[in-house]
Amino acid sequence: MQGFSLGAGLAALAFWGFIAAVVVAGIWYSIREKDAKHETVRRLVESGQPIDHELMDKLLALSDGSSTRLDRDFKITALILLPAAAGLALFAYIMGGSYPQSEAPLFGAAALIGCLGVGFLVASKIAERWYKPEENDSLV
Repeated sequence: MQGFSLGAGLAALAFWGFIAAVVVAGIWYSIREKDAKHETVRRLVESGQPIDHELMDKLLALSDGSSTRLDRDFKITALILLPAAAGLALFAYIMGGSYPQSEAPLFGAAALIGCLGVGFLVASKIAERWYKPEENDSLV
């Protein structure tokens, strides 16, 4: 068995510590966002102003994430994955020149990422049908 140095252990600890910090920060951000939404609604109620349902729906939609559209999210994901697949395929071709045993697994990974990208592109076209055409969508 290979002996690991103290530096390798600290590097592993730093990596997992970073992952834990990202998870905790995401949870913390979500909690603060919900608190801010509730504080806004509380201040509106305390001010005594009449609150109509349209205003309340807008306030809740801004923080719930329901104002996002899945078709756009899927399309953006596809536009990230497809060039990444092409780059990985190019990397496989280049690495295959020096290390032939690495070419097939890298091409396989590129094909997997490419299939995911195409799948997200198809999903964006399907999800696009769920939304009514809006007037401000002509810029997208």
